[in-house]
Amino acid sequence: MAASFRVLMRQALYYPNQRLTPVCRVTHTLYSAEASMCRGYAGVSEGKDVHFGFETVTEEEKSERVYKVFESVAQKYDVMNDAMSLGIHRLWKDALLRVMNPQPGLRLLDAAGGTGDISFRFLNYTRSVHERQLRQRARTNQTPSWQEISGGYGSEGAQIPESRAVVCDINKEMLKVGKERAETAGITTGLSWVVGDAEELPFDDDQFDIYSIAFGIRNVTHIEQALQEALRVLKPGGRFMCLEFSKVSNPLLSRLYDAYSFQMIPVLGEVIAGDWKSYQYLVESIRKFPDQETFKEMIEDAGFFRVQYTNLSGGIVALHSGFKL
Repeated sequence: MAASFRVLMRQALYYPNQRLTPVCRVTHTLYSAEASMCRGYAGVSEGKDVHFGFETVTEEEKSERVYKVFESVAQKYDVMNDAMSLGIHRLWKDALLRVMNPQPGLRLLDAAGGTGDISFRFLNYTRSVHERQLRQRARTNQTPSWQEISGGYGSEGAQIPESRAVVCDINKEMLKVGKERAETAGITTGLSWVVGDAEELPFDDDQFDIYSIAFGIRNVTHIEQALQEALRVLKPGGRFMCLEFSKVSNPLLSRLYDAYSFQMIPVLGEVIAGDWKSYQYLVESIRKFPDQETFKEMIEDAGFFRVQYTNLSGGIVALHSGFKL
């Protein structure tokens, strides 16, 4: 009963423009801990200042402005990713999947998943793994495992343990673009779309085998709370994986990267998306995000074990991972 009530409360908090202060008062009566988390989303500011890029704003203002940034860039988001990174973001995401190495039958939560890049890769990867397993079995005349038999049958009659991906994002415009991409790509099964906040996920405990968040965690208002939510919704043994811009250690590369970021990316944003300010914020937000070691400690403090990271492209991006025991 309590778990169901908490899920309903999270669903009521999907939309950041709604003011739900009376609901929060009811929640406080029943679950004081839930109420303390709810206050920030209900429009009741406690006066704490946070950063929005290089600006200092209130927590409520940051949530609203981040929402508007991604609402503004949604239609050109994927084009801009290619332009800003010269296409390298595709290699970073492919690296995430290689390290993840998901097997058929797992359930992924793609938090702040936006237009679905990670989920598409996850489903394609697990289906290709399954096809290789079928070919190998055919060559060796092996019989299907009981997991495959219980997993149901695919379109060609082969036993397929269905992999599932849930794209969860607070921004409805981003999800709208993602759904259109999925339809165009013909990805119609094993994929669902949920409007939800990474800091207050609308799912029960112990639901997912893998939690991924790619280039999204630096945009949340409370990183620690998002990490706690990731831990909560993962099954025991589940894996947390985060791809995020980080700190470049090489001085020469760092100077070149800074020059490119501040001088070129906002210009590309203006030319391609007609939006200089949003991409100026995105560049600034990267510089405000904790470095690799600091973020590693934050993940450990949230309760994850075997936390490690790998630098990609000289530390421009870092791939973090950890496990829930």
